[in-house]
Amino acid sequence: MTVTSMPHPNLLTQPDAPLPEDVILGVDTHKDVHVAAVITTLGALLAQQEFPATAIGYRQLLTWARSFGVLRRAGFECTGSFGAALTRVLCQEGIDVVEINQPDRATRRKRGKTDAIDAAARAVLSGRATTVPKSADGPVEDMRVLRLAKESAVKARTQALNQLKAVLMSIDPDLRELLTGLSNPALVATCAALHVDHRGEAVFTMRLPARSVQHLSGEVKELTRRTTRAVRACRPQMLDLVGVGPDSAAVLLIATGDNPDRLVDEASFAALCGVSPVEQSSGKTQRRRLNRGGNRQANAALYRIVQTRIRWDEHTQKYLERRTAEGMSKREIIRCLKRYVARELYRHIQPRAANQAPSAA
Repeated sequence: MTVTSMPHPNLLTQPDAPLPEDVILGVDTHKDVHVAAVITTLGALLAQQEFPATAIGYRQLLTWARSFGVLRRAGFECTGSFGAALTRVLCQEGIDVVEINQPDRATRRKRGKTDAIDAAARAVLSGRATTVPKSADGPVEDMRVLRLAKESAVKARTQALNQLKAVLMSIDPDLRELLTGLSNPALVATCAALHVDHRGEAVFTMRLPARSVQHLSGEVKELTRRTTRAVRACRPQMLDLVGVGPDSAAVLLIATGDNPDRLVDEASFAALCGVSPVEQSSGKTQRRRLNRGGNRQANAALYRIVQTRIRWDEHTQKYLERRTAEGMSKREIIRCLKRYVARELYRHIQPRAANQAPSAA
């Protein structure tokens, strides 16, 4: 005889508990305070609140947002600056973060600029915002910090050298004639070794920027060495390509971020670098022009690589001659070369793209 188990009486009398509803978070990020809003999947605004831009504030924001339902998606601007820390916290909690682009000028002129950050959440809900933000938790973030310090040191060194040459114009004629014909390194070394004597404060003033130039030059060399080491540890094959130095490689890696898989293909990388061709056809004219969008530092890095190859690479020189004979201008040829370099570099930046067939420019 088979005994059939009966369900518990409570299961027959009590209805099932309602499942928590999905919600979407939108944030307007600032330096000291973040303004957050939560909406439902139907677009209804549930609540808005301000939170301090601190570690405790991020946890409070996350707990507050989850109190309204299941939080799986969030969207906000400035994921690489004011919202970088909040992006890391949300990603560690398994929440998909989408970067919201700022509205264009026409929209801002019509509607103004406010903290109506539920609009960011609605951009995620509608699917209009799909950009995956760059992560800042790997070696590429170290390169970004090193590059920031190097740019600052180079700028300060240039200012100190200009100051030295400005003072040189008004010192004693005998000393000025002695220093005028020197190269920059020799001028800096000579001025840094000057002794303050009866010639006055001008010599003392020249010695200060000269020693600053020497100190800053040492900083630049050390930062370059560390950047090269970081690139070799991350993508060593990039430095083996013609024309690609540690600075250019670091700029391109910084543009893609620590998660290059967010770029779906090499065409998206070309658009990110501003080298994707833009149609400029009208009537009987069929042509493409340079793309003036994208990451301009990455675009400048590709330009430097192309200029180096034009000067030193035999294959690039032959390509330049062939395209010139076909009637293309040098600007159009450089655009094509930048597009080719972007395709080549993408296969090294994105390892999974190494086995993919390249597409036409």
